[in-house]
Amino acid sequence: MGFDVKPKFVTFDMNGTLINFRINDTMREVLGDRLPAEVADEFLRICKAYRIDECTGAYQPFHQVVARSMERALHKVGLEYREDEARAVYERIPTWGPHPGVTEALNRLAEEVPLVIITNSDTAHAVRLAENLKAPFEVVISAEEMGVYKPRLRAFEYMFDKLGVTPDELVHVSASPMYDLRSAAIMGIENKVYVDRGWEHDEHWLGYERITDIADLPVLFGLPRP
Repeated sequence: MGFDVKPKFVTFDMNGTLINFRINDTMREVLGDRLPAEVADEFLRICKAYRIDECTGAYQPFHQVVARSMERALHKVGLEYREDEARAVYERIPTWGPHPGVTEALNRLAEEVPLVIITNSDTAHAVRLAENLKAPFEVVISAEEMGVYKPRLRAFEYMFDKLGVTPDELVHVSASPMYDLRSAAIMGIENKVYVDRGWEHDEHWLGYERITDIADLPVLFGLPRP
């Protein structure tokens, strides 16, 4: 288990992989009693699907992705959409912090190889969330900068051009086969890490190293566990 060749960069998805992306909890809090228990799970399930659907069309700012996905999901379960609630959800995003152990693992890995973020956040949120990770990143690439969201293949093409690398010179790390690892595989990134946080199915045929503890990430690069 591990990588034999030191990459030029290790690239990371941020939201959900490094940042504890608490959007479901936040929507529950913001909607409060307006979200009945009997439809809450279905609302959250379909809202996640609508978010990725909103990301695969023409680019729109992330606050609109949040708003339109909430609007469609609320309509699906028969509830009224309110713009101020969607804005409240979006404005809480920069306050979210990392999953346990992430900061330590990133700082350990950064001693050996440069780290890069490629995120579906807009630029302002990307900067603030990266700061919340308290680790050194060489580059933070936002969807706003790219003009496209993952899983669009253009996002990965943009990253290759921005970093001046070929796919074999990267290791890409994500907790999402759906948003990241399928596209990374299609684009020729052979060295991939799936941080399995339990909310997507393992798609082992994509050819990644699977870990369930972020502390194992530096170990893949030959570093001892702290």
